[in-house]
Amino acid sequence: MGVNGLNVLVTGGGSGIGLGCAEALVAAGATVTIGGRTESRLVEAGERIGARHVVVDVTDEASVVAAVAAATAATGRLDGVVASAGGSETIGPITQIDVEAFRRTLDLNVTGTFLTLKHAGRQMARQGSGSFVGISSIASPLTHRWFGAYGPAKAGIDHLCRAAADELGASGVRVNSIQPGLVDTDLVSFITVGGPVLEDYLECMPVSRVGKPADIAAAALFLLGTESEWVTGQNIAVDGGHTVRRGPDLRAALEPVFGADGLRGLVDPEG
Repeated sequence: MGVNGLNVLVTGGGSGIGLGCAEALVAAGATVTIGGRTESRLVEAGERIGARHVVVDVTDEASVVAAVAAATAATGRLDGVVASAGGSETIGPITQIDVEAFRRTLDLNVTGTFLTLKHAGRQMARQGSGSFVGISSIASPLTHRWFGAYGPAKAGIDHLCRAAADELGASGVRVNSIQPGLVDTDLVSFITVGGPVLEDYLECMPVSRVGKPADIAAAALFLLGTESEWVTGQNIAVDGGHTVRRGPDLRAALEPVFGADGLRGLVDPEG
């Protein structure tokens, strides 16, 4: 029952939420392959939690094909995927976002999840079963001012997972996504270190605390396991209830960088 005995690939598995999911999967009896771009980090993490590893750039199709094949080879089938590779290369007012950083952010999140789903989905469809879990963000359903690349990228993951669920259900494959709230990882350390932005996040949460990777892992294990065999096409917020209120106010962190006028879209025409 659950995930015991399943074979699962976790992209972005060398740190943060991905590593938290991989660690929980191994503890629950799954065979796990963690994937990421930095082999030294993967080796250290894999040895610590008891997972295999594969170097993969999720924005490169050939690399994803090889990673899916390597993970499948562990048992001869691929039962689940947690697509946690993601992040952002830009933050700030839409009028000042660098277009190449915008494209790279969408590529990492949307294209990376798409390629992982494309090739893992092929393997699962041939088997007639499997569960895919995308890692999105509450920045998808809630407006986060000055997250003009990251929010749209995460919204793309959510829509992609719903569309794939509609298509692949006929082959016994389930596809869902998790929308984490503020989780204590390196990506958001500038917030979790403390201050008015963190205080605002906590004010927005009915269950007022910073999340842990284990909180997201618990949801991932449910979606991968036998208990959720009738759940597909869902974007599930794991956020202390943040999404019942409003998006966070990051003004205190960003106004010193962009200025009050910059945050409302004004840009020096000579800049």
